[in-house]
Amino acid sequence: MPKDLRMYSKDQLSYYVFVSILFITGVIFGAVMVNALTLEQKQEIVRHLGHFFHTIDTGAEGDVAAKQTFFQAVSLNLKWVALIWILGLSVIGLPFIFALDFIKGVLIGFSVGFMVGQFSWKGMLFALTSIAPQNMVLIPVIVAASVAAMSFSIQLVKNRFIQRTGSVYPLFIKYSTTTLTLALAVVIVSLFEAYVSPIMMKWVTPYLISLAELPEKIVSLL
Repeated sequence: MPKDLRMYSKDQLSYYVFVSILFITGVIFGAVMVNALTLEQKQEIVRHLGHFFHTIDTGAEGDVAAKQTFFQAVSLNLKWVALIWILGLSVIGLPFIFALDFIKGVLIGFSVGFMVGQFSWKGMLFALTSIAPQNMVLIPVIVAASVAAMSFSIQLVKNRFIQRTGSVYPLFIKYSTTTLTLALAVVIVSLFEAYVSPIMMKWVTPYLISLAELPEKIVSLL
């Protein structure tokens, strides 16, 4: 048993390393993509950000908007985890899981890269309050879900074609239980994103509103 446990831990560690590298690669790619934006695209994004900053700063969102944000966040995040779970039910789905991990990294890398590129240290400060907190939990959740999917898929192949040890039901229950636990973490993160993040963002938005209202000037300084 100790030997099997060591082998299992070694396999899991290699999966985590692989998924983490894939995600980090996506972050780097997303940050680099910011440089590919045209002047007009940057100006348009900054205009939308300016409206968003103003909404946060004036507190116009309210409880109703917070509830809507929660349901939107929990729906999106749960769909992401559920899709990984579904794709993990077969080996065919593994490449798509890798693609999802890469895309998640690209989205975060682009968001942070754009904020820093446009607003310098103020953009970094906003990213630390609006993007970083929930993703400090959400990213490990997605990585763990991806690793669980990889592990189940590979175990399924071994069980069916190599070891032929019988029923895969116990493996499926373990896999599904792990995913449900991670889904619970997603709900908690979504609550934080809806009710706590706006408060944190409100501390920073006064520094950014004046900049966002002058997108042409901002872009010209790049």
